[in-house]
Amino acid sequence: MVTYDDARGDDVLDGKVIAILSYLSILCIIPLLFKKNNIFVLNHSKQGLVLFVAQVAVFIVHIILGSWFLRLGMFILLTLSFFGLLAVLRGQYIRIPVVSSIADKITL
Repeated sequence: MVTYDDARGDDVLDGKVIAILSYLSILCIIPLLFKKNNIFVLNHSKQGLVLFVAQVAVFIVHIILGSWFLRLGMFILLTLSFFGLLAVLRGQYIRIPVVSSIADKITL
């Protein structure tokens, strides 16, 4: 398994622009399709995919639990996405709690 520690500075510079899309809801699919050979982009896009699936799940569950659940869930998920975006702009990889452990299990 390739980890972020194996990434070179070239991967960060080459993938920073497209890695931003990783945390913008459904646009997380674009980096997965076009830059999955870049370790920096791949790690961020996997986390973005998990956040997107969680957003869809929150939307579905809010039908049962009410709009307060939607507001709370989206606030938490959008906050995590914001921290992911900041990490991309800094050229860093952060492990978002819970999200990164799920993202590590994704194989492409």
